[in-house]
Amino acid sequence: MLMIEGLQVKLGAREILKGVDMEIREGEVHILFGPNGSGKTSLLMTLMGYPQYRITAGKIVFKGTDITHMPVHERAQLGMGMSYQRPPTIHGLKTRDMVSICAGNGEQDVEALASQVNMGDFLDRDLNAGFSGGEIKRSELLQLMAQNPDLLLFDEPESGVDMENIALIGNAIAALLERNSAGYSGSCRMRTHPDRRKMGLIITHTGYILNYVPADRGQVLFDGVIACRGNPQEIFQTISRSGYQECIECMT
Repeated sequence: MLMIEGLQVKLGAREILKGVDMEIREGEVHILFGPNGSGKTSLLMTLMGYPQYRITAGKIVFKGTDITHMPVHERAQLGMGMSYQRPPTIHGLKTRDMVSICAGNGEQDVEALASQVNMGDFLDRDLNAGFSGGEIKRSELLQLMAQNPDLLLFDEPESGVDMENIALIGNAIAALLERNSAGYSGSCRMRTHPDRRKMGLIITHTGYILNYVPADRGQVLFDGVIACRGNPQEIFQTISRSGYQECIECMT
C-alpha cells in the first residue's frame, strides 16, 4: 500500500535523500533507524508532502495512487497521518478543537478518546502550550486517534518522554496500529494478518518502542540511502553494541 521508488530529495541546495526504496504492505509496521542527520525525519516529512522537501527523482505511491506531488491535505484525506517530534505550540487553538478538526466529518467522542491517553484535563488548553514532553506526545496521539489514518508515521515517539509516560504512549501506538504483543516472536519474516489494515513507519533512537509495538521489519537509513534491512530487534541490538559501523561496512 506504500511504495517508495528511487526517492531523491533536496532541502534547499542540499541533497538529503539519495535514492530511497521502500515498501510497506497493508498491516505491516516498519522501524526506521539511523544516526542524526541521516535523513529520517526528512523522509517522513517528504511522505507527508511538505513542499520545502523537494523531490528531484523517484516517486511515492500510496493505495495505488501516485502522491509524489500531492499536497499535504490531500495526503491526509487519503489516509496518511503523522506524529511529529517537535510539533508547534498554537495559541488561540484549543486542543479540543484541534481533535475535532482531525476527526473531520467522523463521529468521534472527543472526551472518550482523550480519556484513553489521559488528556481529558488538557482539552480546553491551547494546543501544546506549557505541555511537558510526554503531554505533547499524548496530544499527538489523540489527534491521530481522531483522524484514524491508514498509514501512521511516528517521528521518535519516545523523545522527551519520561518512563511514566512511555508505557502509555507505547501501548496507545500499538492499539492505533492494531497490534498486541501476544505471541510475538520478533521474527522479521513477513506475515499475513488478514484482520490488520493499519500500516506504520516509526523512527526510533532509544528502541523503547520495540518493547510495546511488535514490528515486522527494521531498516537503517544512512547518508540518505537504506543501508540494511532485517529483524528490527536484531538491528537494534547490533546498533546498541557497535553503533552504525556495521551498516557502513555493509554499504562499502
